[in-house]
Amino acid sequence: MIRTARASDAQALAGLLGQLGYPNTTRFVQKKLMRFSKKDDRVFVATLRGQVIGFASCHIVPLIHQSGNLCRITAIIVAHGFRNSNIGHTLMQVVERHARSRRCTKIEVTSGQHRSKAHRFYGRLGYREVSRRFLKDLGT
Repeated sequence: MIRTARASDAQALAGLLGQLGYPNTTRFVQKKLMRFSKKDDRVFVATLRGQVIGFASCHIVPLIHQSGNLCRITAIIVAHGFRNSNIGHTLMQVVERHARSRRCTKIEVTSGQHRSKAHRFYGRLGYREVSRRFLKDLGT
């Protein structure tokens, strides 16, 4: 089952973020989830028998240079032991439906160079590599 994340999912999401290489506390994730209350941003969770086994987060960004909006997937993870069972594909379908409902003309996901399995996954879903990304840390 896929649903929108709730505050009570924060501990499970923190654990999944750790598997993705971003260890965080439950409190940190709770604070982040509160910021997803805007009407267009979402965190979707995949559950099995009440257990959160994956999630995808996305933001809708208005485009100034062309019509429509952009949907940016900022995180997607399926728990170890549940990968390769179509859960990631289902999460991506839900995000794409959400993007279409928000008049998005494009959807993007960024992925670290070292995540070759993820790159193959995105390719199978019709995503293509189109640009380079430049990042500057501004500190906290």
